Amino acid sequence: MKLKAALTSVALAGSIAAVSTPAMARDTISIVGSSTVYPFATVVAERFGTKTDFATPKLESTGSGGGLKLFCQGIGTQHPDITNASRRMKPSEYDMCQGNGVTDITEFRIGSDGIVIASSNNAENLDISLEQLFLALAKEVPNPDNENELIANPYDKWSDIDSSLPNVAIQVMGPPPTSGTRDAFVELAMQGGCEDLPAVADMSEDDMEGVCHSMREDGPFIEAGENDNLIVQKLMSDSGMYGIFGYSFLEENADRLQAARLNGMVPTVENIAADQYPVARSLFFYVKKAHVGVVPGISEYVEEFASQAAMGRNGYLKSVGLIVPPRDALMDLQDKAASMPNLQKSELL
Repeated sequence: MKLKAALTSVALAGSIAAVSTPAMARDTISIVGSSTVYPFATVVAERFGTKTDFATPKLESTGSGGGLKLFCQGIGTQHPDITNASRRMKPSEYDMCQGNGVTDITEFRIGSDGIVIASSNNAENLDISLEQLFLALAKEVPNPDNENELIANPYDKWSDIDSSLPNVAIQVMGPPPTSGTRDAFVELAMQGGCEDLPAVADMSEDDMEGVCHSMREDGPFIEAGENDNLIVQKLMSDSGMYGIFGYSFLEENADRLQAARLNGMVPTVENIAADQYPVARSLFFYVKKAHVGVVPGISEYVEEFASQAAMGRNGYLKSVGLIVPPRDALMDLQDKAASMPNLQKSELL
């Protein structure tokens, strides 16, 4: 009996070890998510790995939607610890997390960014309204002969929309549906140019979004994946092409690229921070609190991200293009990094 009990104890210990192994299998923070936040998070991760005894976090650019899906799949070190997002978590994503046991999440708003329409300095720059942009890129648009009727987009050239626009084919590279940049673009730019049109005026909110958020699939809009650098490279080789990406990529390539004027506004740090630029958005990351204390360094990484050195007025993230939060917002962010409050669904509604 004693031998049987001993063998049972050994077997039980082995099963516990097997179950516990995933929780102890990783000593490097795993971060997924937005391609827009990726360069900022990479700089923080590299500084963190250099100045502390913790391993440099591993980052993967999956897009905001893709990152949140991975993040919300469950608890355990086979799942990411942190996800970056260039838009706020959706209530449906919060529910997905909760349903998979990811119940304790802390949200960090880390600053601002603008979405630009850019082209090579050798291209004819755009000076365009949001309505004209919608007419260029939407799957369905108002019939030119009957503004209350929607038809498949007939416009081939920018000048087909307005004679003041370039007499060149509409060719715009942009992010895929999994990208937070795409989410923000359709919500801010496309819907901003669509929602006052007579053809959608009497629609329900869901039907209106269905029209306003649907991008062309007949060629003029080209999905370019999650790597914004590929868009930049394409713009440099084709002066007839325009690209959609975050302001930070424009700033990184300011010697080679120019930004379109949208609704009469040029994207600048000041215009974006003041919410005067029409396609400005907030940037976030989300922490899975169940992994804090299991994967080493998560709390310390968050503290580094929220530090004065990183996000102060002269911080190193500002120097790489992040539009950092004002002083009061940064102090709130630092308090949140220390207390790690749980995100509530009501905050997302």
